[in-house]
Amino acid sequence: MPGSRLDAIDRKILAELQADGRMTNVELARRVGISAPPCLRRVRTLEEAGFIRGYHADINTRELGFEVQVFAMVGLQSQAEADLSRFEARCRAWPLVRECHMLNGEVDFILKCVAPDLSTFQSFLTEELTAAENVASVKTSLVIRCAKDEPGVPFDVLEARLSKSA
Repeated sequence: MPGSRLDAIDRKILAELQADGRMTNVELARRVGISAPPCLRRVRTLEEAGFIRGYHADINTRELGFEVQVFAMVGLQSQAEADLSRFEARCRAWPLVRECHMLNGEVDFILKCVAPDLSTFQSFLTEELTAAENVASVKTSLVIRCAKDEPGVPFDVLEARLSKSA
């Protein structure tokens, strides 16, 4: 099972950093119950192993004037791997697309987009997204409000699963 190759201290480190990536190594070490030097070694090992991909600020998009958030469900004409890869590369190049997920089912991709206003999103939709090569259909849903936005994983669920398998 993924996550089982980490010991309890590594999982505590990840949970603490997920909650607050700005804490000092000394504070992190205190919270997980080890001294600072081995804590730093463990953090670096977790980074090198790919468990920690980076540290980011949680930016309030509305405070910066990005009032519009839209989910766009995209259907492609072809699902050949080369066509899927080209579409993914295109999505990575569009600044308004913040997330791009390939799906199984009726829709090939769902995109999370942000824009300062509806006219900016409409221009992106009509001039770029629907005009993109291989795009067959686009359905959009405007976000009214967000009830939950919690990045990462629920470490309590992971710990419960690990304790059952032990």
